[in-house]
Amino acid sequence: MSDEMKFAVLTKVKNAEVHTRALPNFGEYELVIQQQACNICTTDYGQWLGLREHQPYPMAGGHEVSGVIVKRGQKVREDLQIGDYVAVTHSFCGRCEQCLLGFTSDCEQKKKTMNKIPSSDGYYGNFGFSNYSVRDEKFLVKMNPNLSASEAGFLEPAATVVKGIRKLRVTPMEKVVVIGAGTMGLLNALIAQAYGAQVIITEIMQKKIAIARSMGFEVIDASKNNPVKSIKELTNGKGVDAVIVAVGVTIANQQALEMVKQFEGRISFFAAGYPNPKLEIDSNIIHYRKIELIGTYGADIADFYHAGRLLNERIINISPLIEEKVPLDNIQKAFEKASTLGNYRISVLLT
Repeated sequence: MSDEMKFAVLTKVKNAEVHTRALPNFGEYELVIQQQACNICTTDYGQWLGLREHQPYPMAGGHEVSGVIVKRGQKVREDLQIGDYVAVTHSFCGRCEQCLLGFTSDCEQKKKTMNKIPSSDGYYGNFGFSNYSVRDEKFLVKMNPNLSASEAGFLEPAATVVKGIRKLRVTPMEKVVVIGAGTMGLLNALIAQAYGAQVIITEIMQKKIAIARSMGFEVIDASKNNPVKSIKELTNGKGVDAVIVAVGVTIANQQALEMVKQFEGRISFFAAGYPNPKLEIDSNIIHYRKIELIGTYGADIADFYHAGRLLNERIINISPLIEEKVPLDNIQKAFEKASTLGNYRISVLLT
């Protein structure tokens, strides 16, 4: 293996480049990963588009990444061996109050340092779009080697969905609506279905409707039908047990409020939106109808292990969510494709 790492970096709006740097030394609890694929998520291409200018440059980002262990520190735990396939979790300190409670996504140390302290050579980010990286043993989950590298890279987004589904308390035979059939909408639908729910999807884009239907989901074409009226008709006027809002727009928020059943309905606000979506509701409605409005963001380490099982045992099939695979050397083209309206995940091949 090389002593250098080759990686993608955003240097300014709509400009992605490939740089090289020396591979850092690894410690006794760290491993060297030959990274094979990193999928471009909304956060990544949002900065490329100029929608996240609060994030610094140069950004060596990417976090939906998988690869194989090629070197390991002397004190790395025994279940991680050279040759194992792994995917990367969120980082956390493991020592602060939130981490000790299991809420690693709320790590106090991470909030202080994330994208605020550059590497010694001036880069920000996790070096996800890199052919090699050094990772702490805490941040790796073993993956099924029969998964493609691009599929294994879905560990992180799947974990964020697992967190939301668990907070929503989805149970078998419940009726759940997912608003939006993008990558994260369909991932929510797949995992809600894996938890036993009867899933209905609403979507306006014909390409996404076709993909969702090809995956076996019941889909309401919201470009031709009033989705609230359609849901009421499908449920004999009762509404559904829960709604997952997987698009960050005001109209979706309002539709969710009208789709849930009269009492004890639950709404998960999974997606962020820019500009900021609005939510208008009389608090008395929440009070008298006992509606739950649930926020979810990120994933805790337990969610990563749950997601790993869903992927490794092929309980969910996420292959339809991979739009295209693009080599690292064509990173600019990869970001152009990732930010194209209607596309699913673009997977950057790193080796």
